[in-house]
Amino acid sequence: MAIYLTRESKVLVQGMTGGEGRKHTRRMLAAGTHVVGGVHPRKAGRTVDFDDTTVPVFGSVHEAMDATGADVSVLFVPPAFTGAAVVEAADAGIGLAVVITEGVPVHDAVAFTAYARARGTRIIGPNCPGLISPGQSNAGIIPADITKPGRVGLVSKSGTLTHQLMYELRDIGFSTCVGIGGDPVVGTTHIDCLAAFEDDPDTEIIVLIGEIGGDAEERAAAYVREHVTKPVVGYVAGFTAPEGRTMGHAGAIVSGSSGTARAKQEALEAAGVRVGNTPTETARLVLATLEGGV
Repeated sequence: MAIYLTRESKVLVQGMTGGEGRKHTRRMLAAGTHVVGGVHPRKAGRTVDFDDTTVPVFGSVHEAMDATGADVSVLFVPPAFTGAAVVEAADAGIGLAVVITEGVPVHDAVAFTAYARARGTRIIGPNCPGLISPGQSNAGIIPADITKPGRVGLVSKSGTLTHQLMYELRDIGFSTCVGIGGDPVVGTTHIDCLAAFEDDPDTEIIVLIGEIGGDAEERAAAYVREHVTKPVVGYVAGFTAPEGRTMGHAGAIVSGSSGTARAKQEALEAAGVRVGNTPTETARLVLATLEGGV
């Protein structure tokens, strides 16, 4: 089992013919992802060769879905055009849209996440590394060769920390790793992933990675307390971040005592989540929990 993305997923790439789209489509195909088409309104009818695979290009998401049965789209689209691309995918009825693009205006993200939600399309991102169900499918830019299938479910705001925890726990492996993105507005939250992992029979333990800014981790802690029966281990990036300064992600800013790493750690620990002070310590807590050392 996995959440959101399985070996049966049929993946489109909006922006496949661009530099980043080509590079990561090749990586996704090498990881076993069933990439069935690209989308570019001015390049319909062409094909793109990736090693031993030839992928057709369609003029629209609707056309691509009709021809291939695709149910996932990965977007490598410039920020100015991301909103229109998401709306197109949602109007076509895509089930999952993975928005890799960084620098999407917050106003646009508010609009297209609400639009997609109303039409039944799940958004991962924006400003995210995507998601991977190791051994099954990889939609985005997460390296596929640093871990294996296993028992851990991972949800993270940070792409870099997603990769590090995957590597730290490579001997155990993962059911699915979801990088939800670090912008102030994202389409899928920690809580959404917690609920999905709770319902996934092959996920035994959940790792939650947060960072300073906002209250997503506090809300996730409240959800864990009320609804999650599986063990959860957490890490919050930003213990040494200076107050009032944006750190990396657009959502990572501390205002006064709100959104600090310490406050988030306290909220998670009050909900029964074991929180590491470093990524490596977090990985050790996962190992200890699985070995019965809670």
